[in-house]
Amino acid sequence: MRIRFTKMQGAGNDFVMLDETRGSLGLTTAQYRFLADRHFGVGADQILTVRPPTEEGIDFEYVIHNADGGEVEQCGNGARCFVRFVREQGLTSKDVVRVKTLSGIIEPRMQADGRVTVDMGAPVFEQALVPFDAAGLVPVPEGSWEKWPLVLPGQAQAAPIFVGALSMGNPHAVQLVADVDTAPVLETGPLIENHVRFPRRVNAGFMQVVSRGKIRLRVYERGVGETLACGTGACAAVVAGIRWGLLDARVDVITRGGQLTIEWTGQLDAPVMMTGPATTVFESEIEIPDSL
Repeated sequence: MRIRFTKMQGAGNDFVMLDETRGSLGLTTAQYRFLADRHFGVGADQILTVRPPTEEGIDFEYVIHNADGGEVEQCGNGARCFVRFVREQGLTSKDVVRVKTLSGIIEPRMQADGRVTVDMGAPVFEQALVPFDAAGLVPVPEGSWEKWPLVLPGQAQAAPIFVGALSMGNPHAVQLVADVDTAPVLETGPLIENHVRFPRRVNAGFMQVVSRGKIRLRVYERGVGETLACGTGACAAVVAGIRWGLLDARVDVITRGGQLTIEWTGQLDAPVMMTGPATTVFESEIEIPDSL
């Protein structure tokens, strides 16, 4: 099967964009993995698919598959690329689109400077909805929130790490580090991602606070590994930092792929706003094997 695709990136987080508004491609989990493979396929952190709406008041459905082929609830950097893609492909002329994801409705907005702002919705702290199993754990109060101790597999004799657990449409565990350059992202990221306390796995964020308006961030993404940027991870980190009393309401997030700006008032039911770049890299076609 030969399909057309567009390669895009947002702050270095890269995507293969597929248009299914005229009909389903019917791809399998293995075929999504093939597309994401950087040696045999196109190469991407996620595969993002545009589908027609299935209900009133929605412009499109937004379907996200990680590099491991699994479908996930949300992708913030992808949401910015999504709105640029549907405009460039002539699927809409709107500056603001209402998009349905597995986790709910988001509204990406094109800005005059070419950047995109996305209303990511309110953060979720209820443990059952993250989901996070805190049974038997004793939290450490911090600011207006808390941190939870996690003993990592194979490190029972080591000191626990302390994380904030929340959802931005997908689960995140955020921890403070002194320096993201020396943080053990590749060593402990997979251990946090697959920790038994997170039944649907989790995105592991490593946050260095530079000032009240600036952080540096690395994220080990669920089903992907470390990426150059993670939009929902940036949102989760800033929300955690604000609740811990470390950050102001507007924060620049410096990732290895570029800068994102996150805004949140601190009110628990207030939406998190994310602004950042969205860039088309190239368009092409690829032959996908029928059986993999």
